[in-house]
Amino acid sequence: MRSISKNAFRRLAAEPKVRGRCLKNEEDCGMNTPAEIAQNYVGIGKKKTELPIVKMLVLGMLAGMFIGFGAIAFQIATATIGGNLGKFVGAFLFPTGLALVLLAGSELFTGNCLLVIPLLEKEAGIGGVLKNWLFVYLGNFLGSAVLAFLLVFGHTPSAIDGALLDTMMATATAKVAISFGDAVFRGILCNIMVCLAVWMSFAAKTAGGKIASLYLPIVVFVLAGFEHSVANMYYILAGIFANGVYQMGETTVNIGSMLVNNLLPVTIGNIIGGALVGLTYWFLYLKGAKKPA
Repeated sequence: MRSISKNAFRRLAAEPKVRGRCLKNEEDCGMNTPAEIAQNYVGIGKKKTELPIVKMLVLGMLAGMFIGFGAIAFQIATATIGGNLGKFVGAFLFPTGLALVLLAGSELFTGNCLLVIPLLEKEAGIGGVLKNWLFVYLGNFLGSAVLAFLLVFGHTPSAIDGALLDTMMATATAKVAISFGDAVFRGILCNIMVCLAVWMSFAAKTAGGKIASLYLPIVVFVLAGFEHSVANMYYILAGIFANGVYQMGETTVNIGSMLVNNLLPVTIGNIIGGALVGLTYWFLYLKGAKKPA
């Protein structure tokens, strides 16, 4: 029988105490409390508003491409497997996009709706917040366009015996057919989930913890069919490009319908949903709280 060293015995004896501390103090478990997340985000958000415009654009382009990678993974699963099972599997692949955004480094418009927190704390001005939203949104659009262009003109939609092309066109067509009101409401719900995913990722102090934290809220929004403005940039642009390259003849999928029927209402909803999350956590943890020296 192997003997246990004194040091190993002490560690084993201490484990129940460590677990007990974890239940009382999240710091002992390697995570930030909600109050700490709120305080940390004030500084993070302030720095976001102070980025040079060129960096906002480039970082925004990266995020647009990253979210697009998650979106094409969702479409491939849907085209390959089909039906509800395909959608279910695709929903578990889609979070790849947000994981890339948060860990590889980029700026995502929907997550940046949390900038209402430093704004309410008077650590960032309305001009800085609006500048960030504008140029990051534009960067997200450009990144989505680049990815959609490369995929379609590289004839990726021809994969899976044309099933991927059918999925791309069906997705784009459905996106521009949503009513204005439905698009706003689904946009609100979507960005509540996205901003909660971002918020939860800030609780973790390791890369693995961040991915695990953001994962399920994103899966839920995809399964529920909520509307994400940046993902929709890729979905509809891919449909527009495919419509031309493969001569699909789908007249409803065009730049005008993308901007008016989808991106406008969905973006309004995303702003409302993200701002609600930021406002709620600001009220709970920062309003009236003593600021650190």
